Amino acid sequence: MENVMEAIQKIKRNQIQSVYMLRGTEQYFIDLFKSAIQKQLQEKVNDDFVTIDLTEVAVQDVIIDAETLPFFNEHKLIFALDPTFLKTKAEKTPLQHDLARLEQYVQSPAPFTTLVIIAPYEKIDERKKISRLLKKHVTNVDCQPIKQSELRKWMQQIANVYEVTFDEQVLALLESEFESNLFMLQKEMEKLATFAGENHHVTIQDTYELMSQSLTGNALQLVDAVLKRNMKDAFIIYKNIQKMGEEPIGLIALLGSQFRNILQAKILKQKGYPLQMIQSEIKAHPYAVKLAVERSNAYHVNQLEKMISLLTRTDEKMKRGEMEQNIAFEMLLYDLIHLS
Repeated sequence: MENVMEAIQKIKRNQIQSVYMLRGTEQYFIDLFKSAIQKQLQEKVNDDFVTIDLTEVAVQDVIIDAETLPFFNEHKLIFALDPTFLKTKAEKTPLQHDLARLEQYVQSPAPFTTLVIIAPYEKIDERKKISRLLKKHVTNVDCQPIKQSELRKWMQQIANVYEVTFDEQVLALLESEFESNLFMLQKEMEKLATFAGENHHVTIQDTYELMSQSLTGNALQLVDAVLKRNMKDAFIIYKNIQKMGEEPIGLIALLGSQFRNILQAKILKQKGYPLQMIQSEIKAHPYAVKLAVERSNAYHVNQLEKMISLLTRTDEKMKRGEMEQNIAFEMLLYDLIHLS
């Protein structure tokens, strides 16, 4: 079975197969594949592609369409969605699917048609004859969600596509920021690759300047500004966060989480815990924990405890309405930076 990036690279080289089956629940991968094959076949199909729901149309009717010569275009592109007859427990439907016709077709497909069968399921029933034939005779594309252990490999494939290299810090930051949103992750990598241009290399500084960071990412930068006692940068970052529509109370919660991680890392480090054990104790992304350990060197335990206390008191004042929120947060930044 091919992964999505491998399949797309072949499509871009015009190595297009007659029948594909996309297997898996990651909609982003499905959309990515569909977009790539539509773009590559655009001139041949003239944007005239067909999408058929197999819960509403019998598969033999799809085969008839696939075997019918195109009238106005050079080629046909058909997407056949939701083949429930491949599931372990086939869903009841009034349709009578003639699977023998599909079995015949996948072994001898029409050369003027590209048929893409989309099975958005965790698994299919491999015991069925049609499943075995699809596995043997068509190009199967893995569209299952990426496992955490495989994410870095997928990111490297994207880097290879754009012929750029990334600092290890960049890859770790992107992974921690966008691991749950593959669409945003790829878009950020594309943007950074475009910026790299002829240099073909992306640094951590490039990334901080260019990436459309999430709120958590901005919170990390704000923590850095506080730890460096840089009031100017802290206020600039805060104003940028305000433009994202984040309320100061929500930002205090994020900062509190970051400083608690730093305090916990400091205490565990003092107890002699190695990084791997600290990462298992602090329930956060490994890169975020690594940063927390590094940042913990800037303060003593009692200073970090005072910072958390300041955050807690400011949060209480805001919630009780004792002080206007923006003013309270700006005063909090001043107190954190000037804490002795």
